[in-house]
Amino acid sequence: MPIELDERGRALENEYFHRKEKELLEKMKAKIEGENAKSLDLKCPKCDGTLYEADYDDVKIDVCNKCAGVWLDPGELAQIAAKEEQSGGWFSRFFG
Repeated sequence: MPIELDERGRALENEYFHRKEKELLEKMKAKIEGENAKSLDLKCPKCDGTLYEADYDDVKIDVCNKCAGVWLDPGELAQIAAKEEQSGGWFSRFFG
């Protein structure tokens, strides 16, 4: 009889710790998601406005919602220049 009580006690203990670990994991996931949402809001280096992603000739560029400044990630200028060179646009004539 005492063996059954010990087993029951261990089972309840395991269940308790399993539930606590699950709660802790859910809290950690919520915290990480909140941090990721905050980090996605990029600030404009010029005016501290918020940058949003725009599409220019199938190239994703960042544009400020306050000062309308355009910010390019590494390689985006080369992509735009290559597309303009093929089409003979103003950009290729300006830098060509």
